[in-house]
Amino acid sequence: MSPASAEAVMVVAMPPVEIHRVCLPPSKTTFQKLKQRLSEIFFPDDPLHRFKNQSSFTKLVLALEFFFPIFNWAPTYSLALLRSDVISGLTIASLAIPQGISYAKLANLPPIIGLYSSFVPPLIYSILGSSRHLAVGPVSIASLVMGTMLNNAVSCSADPILYLKLAFTATFFAGLFQAALGLLRLGFIIDFLSKATLVGFMAGAAVIVSLQQLKGLLGIAHFTTKMQIVPVLTSVFQQRHEWSWQTIVMGFGFLAFLLITRQISMRRPKLFWVSAAAPLTSVILSTLLVFLLKSKLHGISIIGHLPKGLNPPSSNMLYFHGSYLAVAIKTGIITGILSLTEGIAVGRTFAALRNYQVDGNKEMMAIGFMNMAGSCSSCYVTTGSFSRSAVNYNAGAQTAVSNIIMASTVLVTLLFLMPLFHYTPNFILAAIIITAVIGLIDYEAAYKLWKVDKLDCFACLCSFFGVLFISVPLGLAIAVSFTLNPIPISDACLNLLIACFSENKNKISSAFSLWSSEYSCSCLSFI
Repeated sequence: MSPASAEAVMVVAMPPVEIHRVCLPPSKTTFQKLKQRLSEIFFPDDPLHRFKNQSSFTKLVLALEFFFPIFNWAPTYSLALLRSDVISGLTIASLAIPQGISYAKLANLPPIIGLYSSFVPPLIYSILGSSRHLAVGPVSIASLVMGTMLNNAVSCSADPILYLKLAFTATFFAGLFQAALGLLRLGFIIDFLSKATLVGFMAGAAVIVSLQQLKGLLGIAHFTTKMQIVPVLTSVFQQRHEWSWQTIVMGFGFLAFLLITRQISMRRPKLFWVSAAAPLTSVILSTLLVFLLKSKLHGISIIGHLPKGLNPPSSNMLYFHGSYLAVAIKTGIITGILSLTEGIAVGRTFAALRNYQVDGNKEMMAIGFMNMAGSCSSCYVTTGSFSRSAVNYNAGAQTAVSNIIMASTVLVTLLFLMPLFHYTPNFILAAIIITAVIGLIDYEAAYKLWKVDKLDCFACLCSFFGVLFISVPLGLAIAVSFTLNPIPISDACLNLLIACFSENKNKISSAFSLWSSEYSCSCLSFI
């Protein structure tokens, strides 16, 4: 066949081209456009859709399932699920009890407050929360920030009652802020804390927390309350005459034991129970050693008396007026944002591993309401802990009942076992804290930021050095500001960095004001 005839056959075989008319979308008013845009931002899941054309009883059932996720899985709960939840609940309780006592010390609160905070909030979360694996309790970052910010305003040793009132009040405002974000569906606000900011902040906080624990590991009685690296190291070497060799030997010995068990569990995930049981095992062994050798070990400080019983009400201690109210509100908002960010991130991580959904707005309301209730029952800020949630997941938790089992175990401890902690040494609490926070130093993530985005790495370094040399909250604020700034490098920006390293609060304040005005102008021009 000739090329011409083949071409003619192809032309004949091709179907005619069809032309479809595309209608323009209907015109909308400005109000309709605004309504659609707000609906896409705040209600992308259309939560009221399933209530349409339903009977009154069905609407009631759906409303209960929507506001109380426990009604979703409770009707199908079985004995096999209970068996798994009991094992995981007891496992995380063995980790939550020593961590609760340790983190309360980190927040400059009585150790018993840490156990109270591991009892009431998990019960509330098990009813309101949508995550099956999130283990609720005190966490290191929120404890550190609360302890630092409140201690800068009120000394925990000079006026412990006022300090305790401010801690409960800050917890109330943290919960109020978190619940408001969920109710108003404003969860996108926590996205201002970028990955780069959190990597630097957590690494800096972990270094500061670890250095602060040298007080317990070395047996120092008089130690600085400041949270910057220079005053902390200065205090360590200035108080060399207070170092106790018995405390050093036992403290660093148990620290090595905890770090080794952590490495074993990291390299072999099936042996997760090794690191999970190590803190409680260390507490028991160190307490027995101190009790048996108390006649010979005079230089080792111990926890002392811990009261037995349930959480006493603390609603009468909430501080809603006076000169320190602003401090409590500011502390509550900052710790609320940090704990909310950690809790939602952890919940979504383990939900992705098991292929189920976690509603961010429901999580905000659950965490917020449990903190508000906790502030009225002698608890401080709590959220989902990554370490306890990882143990909970690996132990085979199936539902939030594992939190109920953990809370029940803490209840038994509060009612009957508190005298056993009388001789627990403070060095073991310091070792537990160091082991928990050392995992927050994610140098691999910082290296990836350097390879991918130099600007994000710069924000990470600003957060890290700001926490180390200035303060925990101001270092976080500077890092967030650099993350948001469309024009990050400028004269005002460099002046702010120089002022930060000078550690002069007046210079920092004035430089920050100049930079803020430049930042506002640059944002307007960027928009």
